[in-house]
Amino acid sequence: MGVDVARAKINVLTEKPMAINIEAADRLIQACDENKVKLFVVKQNRLNSTMQLLKNAIDKNRFGRIYMAQANVFLGPVPEAYYDAEKWRGTWEFDGGAYMNQASHYVDAMYWLLGNVDSVSAFTATMARKIEAEDTGSALLHFRNGIIASINVTMLTYPKNFEGSITIIGEKGIVKVGGVAVNKIEKWEFEDYDDDDRIAQDANYQPPNVYGFGHNPYYRNVVDVLLGRAVPSTDGRDGRKSVEIIQAIYQKREKTGRK
Repeated sequence: MGVDVARAKINVLTEKPMAINIEAADRLIQACDENKVKLFVVKQNRLNSTMQLLKNAIDKNRFGRIYMAQANVFLGPVPEAYYDAEKWRGTWEFDGGAYMNQASHYVDAMYWLLGNVDSVSAFTATMARKIEAEDTGSALLHFRNGIIASINVTMLTYPKNFEGSITIIGEKGIVKVGGVAVNKIEKWEFEDYDDDDRIAQDANYQPPNVYGFGHNPYYRNVVDVLLGRAVPSTDGRDGRKSVEIIQAIYQKREKTGRK
């Protein structure tokens, strides 16, 4: 659909993931390039106040050398009825599993915060839902800058959504942005003081759902870009990165099956 829109000379705005494999992502990017239209890929979690603070701390080198990072996406329990309601859900052809669908924003956040990934390994399982793809998994990522990170995902958390978090551990600091949807700073400690430390004390917010409040500033950026006042917050090439990482997770995974 995005390719058809681009060929009609209309700008494209797409939610995550922009595609379920890099080949399809590249087709969309190429179509937008050839037809000279904008391609926006929504990554609203980057614009959460908590995530902006964490990004600023990394950009200011407050952590020193970063050693390890972790993302946890513990949602659910997503009922069987959710997957049964639409036949495309949980399929490899049209959806993917927990990493491609529900955890896509967290994969993007790890790339946005830490840079490019060098290699991955993973275990995934379809433990409790009658779908082709995974409902649970753990992935290990080695970044080009040497950071080791893990991304743990399940759609089977009892009794409800429990945690959407990112933890960064470095030689001079440690931060955990947690809550249900990276909406709460649960740990913020650095060797050296910065004015952001005071802001961090009041950065927590309570979102109405797991989507948070990042969409409004994202759409404002879209308008500013179309008016020639800004550059895209995330364009097609930036949005492609999370698809690339998730596809690598799927290609490298060892599927453990239903237990």
